[in-house]
Amino acid sequence: MRTLIILHGWQSSKEKWEDVKLELQKQGFNVLIPDLPGFKKEAELSLPFDLDDYVDWLSNYLKDLKEPFFLLGHSFGGRIAIKFTAINKDKVLKLILVSSAGLREKSFKREVLEKIAKVGKKFSSIPGFDFLRKAFYKVFVRSSDYLRAQGPMKETFKNIVKEDLTSFLPLISVPTLLIWGSKDRMTPLSSAYKMKGRIKNAELQILKGIGHTPYLESPHLLAKKIIEFLR
Repeated sequence: MRTLIILHGWQSSKEKWEDVKLELQKQGFNVLIPDLPGFKKEAELSLPFDLDDYVDWLSNYLKDLKEPFFLLGHSFGGRIAIKFTAINKDKVLKLILVSSAGLREKSFKREVLEKIAKVGKKFSSIPGFDFLRKAFYKVFVRSSDYLRAQGPMKETFKNIVKEDLTSFLPLISVPTLLIWGSKDRMTPLSSAYKMKGRIKNAELQILKGIGHTPYLESPHLLAKKIIEFLR
């Protein structure tokens, strides 16, 4: 029985992948979904992590698994999966990246946001600034991951998103499947095409009408695509 490791995304958990897990188990796969450090009370971080810390944590989690395995990473979990696979070529049989993060590309929007963030630090003591900052992130950035992060996870978030994994993609030599929702606004489809162009033996499956969370939006379809690839 082959083992599939699933790495969930930021602010997610193993429970949200339960429907996909059940479908895969019906087909005879041994599915392991660890709760990544920092996202549950029982797994709080005392110090900030960076991506290498998560890769090391995964290596330790898998230390008793003697046989090569399949690896799937969603969004933030995709970052870990990319770097782990690039470094541990002999351990991963096949790689699946679902709406994976990992590319840090310069854009006009990013440059403007970085400049605004620098200016914002100078005005952080002004009454009402925190409210305006949260409103700005929700309206313009459309992501509250950083705002919802508490304690060491705030610094962890910054450590994670600043690392560009472009140089690691050509180091991945195992068969790789990219699964992306056509309506993904968190990790746009353009990122999928760029990853496909940099990873050897990579194929791309686009799920029409699906957003950033296919494991919740269409778990049966996602499981079907995973099973077809692993078979």
